[in-house]
Amino acid sequence: MPCWQRCKSRLINSHWTYRDWPSDGIYHFGNFEGCFVDVPVFHIDAFTGGQFAGNPAAVLLLERYPLDSILQAIAEEHNLSETAFLVPDKGDYHIRWFTPTTEVPLCGHATLASAAAVLENIQPGRRAVVFQSASGPLSVGRSRHGYVMDFPARVSTTVAVPDGLAEALGVAPVEVLADRFNYLVLLQDARSVRSLAPDIAGILRLDRSGVIVTAAGDQNFDIVSRYFAPAKGIPEDPVTGGAHCALTPYWAGRLGKSELRAFQASRRGGELHCRLNGDRVELEGQCAIYLVGRAKIDMSSL
Repeated sequence: MPCWQRCKSRLINSHWTYRDWPSDGIYHFGNFEGCFVDVPVFHIDAFTGGQFAGNPAAVLLLERYPLDSILQAIAEEHNLSETAFLVPDKGDYHIRWFTPTTEVPLCGHATLASAAAVLENIQPGRRAVVFQSASGPLSVGRSRHGYVMDFPARVSTTVAVPDGLAEALGVAPVEVLADRFNYLVLLQDARSVRSLAPDIAGILRLDRSGVIVTAAGDQNFDIVSRYFAPAKGIPEDPVTGGAHCALTPYWAGRLGKSELRAFQASRRGGELHCRLNGDRVELEGQCAIYLVGRAKIDMSSL
């Protein structure tokens, strides 16, 4: 089958169709000819006020979702902790998130980055946006600290220390909790969190996809944390919104306050303002846009 027929078939079979597919079977743009799709792409550092800190995410705006294998290949090509894919949906957007190795049900920093892409570039001047997702509707609006997201809280329950966890971390936990996604591990102090050098292979052998380590904060922060998720292809995530959906209700109960200033102590580092509101968590932070461009994707190669 010729290249253009393979490409057209793949687009149609994945529900990604173009009303004006050219009669010669060649999709044209710029100096390229062949099975290409041209889409906007953004590279944005989330949970930071400046470039080269926080957590970088790629954001692509699509007309419709292609096959999952194509989305996964694009995320692997970007090789960032998350790539977000947006599709217009009734005046707002549907969102999906992929690490370099798998799709995930929720991602905070790539949602924050997606909001920055929409509110500053795609629809500049807009005040808020709602993303429909596998975790339900996620609203993001402008705020005095940048943007504020409304996410579902994740309640963790106390569990016995699982086999291999202390050995993987190289330190004895003060307390261990779990939800269906992660272990949440309380350490003695912020210095223990900051200096932790875990055995990533040991964390990979655990029966959760990630491990959050945390302690009471230092340097004017209420809490400090780090997040390790090798099962998702992320040895250490620079800044993790989803982890703070679990950290916020945990520390709100422990500290007796519903608003927290949080720092994720990865090499890049990132700051979040967290608020517990019933069964929801508001996560507030800034974004720094690094790159705005076009991705020219060769559909025939996938």
